[in-house]
Formats: sequence, structure tokens, C-alpha cells
Amino acid sequence: QGQLEESGGGSVQAGGSLRLTCTASEIIYSSNSLGWFRQAPGKEREVVACIYRTSRTTSYADSVKGRFTISEEYAKNSVYLQMNSLKPEDTAMYYCAAGHYCRSGSASAVSYWGEGTLVTISP
Repeated sequence: QGQLEESGGGSVQAGGSLRLTCTASEIIYSSNSLGWFRQAPGKEREVVACIYRTSRTTSYADSVKGRFTISEEYAKNSVYLQMNSLKPEDTAMYYCAAGHYCRSGSASAVSYWGEGTLVTISP
């Protein structure tokens, strides 16, 4: 059964950095897309960054380009999200996701979700 385990959320001041980690089970690791969504209170869940593993390409939301970096470590079945220059508007629950969504960015194409890790950025 597929499983995603997240860690690394927390509270920092604006301008700070956090690194999220997601470790995937072998079944999930066969998905063509691995990455992160986020959902702020009262807003829809949106894709933040993903790796399209078929072509080894990455994709980012416009709002995080230049600040966030997604990377993958095969040996540990893990994907990371390095978040720098954090802003209060980055405050959200961040979810690791696996499936076939990186090209479309659609949450409906996600097959597996992690439980989420909270990121809070204070002004």
C-alpha cells in the first residue's frame, strides 16, 4: 500500500528558510510525478513544485519560482522542498503528493497524499 511520510514543517519569520522532506514507499515511487501541494485556510489546494520523473524535469508555481527548489534522492526514496526567502503568504499546510499530475498541476490527478505538514511564516 502506498505511503508518504512528511517532515520539516514549522514556524519561521519572513525571510527565513525551511526544508520539507517526503519519503515514499516503493509502490508510490513508481509514480511519474512526485512533489508538493499546499493549502491555505479558505483557499484551494494548489501545486507548489513537482518532479516529472519521466523526463527528469521540474515545475514550479509562479509564486515560488526562484525561492523554492525541489529535488529527489533515489537512494532514500525521498523528495525534498527547500524553501528560501519565505513570505507570510507561504503559510499553509504542505502536502506531499504522488501520481500523474506534474504536467497538468491538477490535484485530481494525485493518487497518493501525505498527511500534511504545517508551515507558518510570521511577518
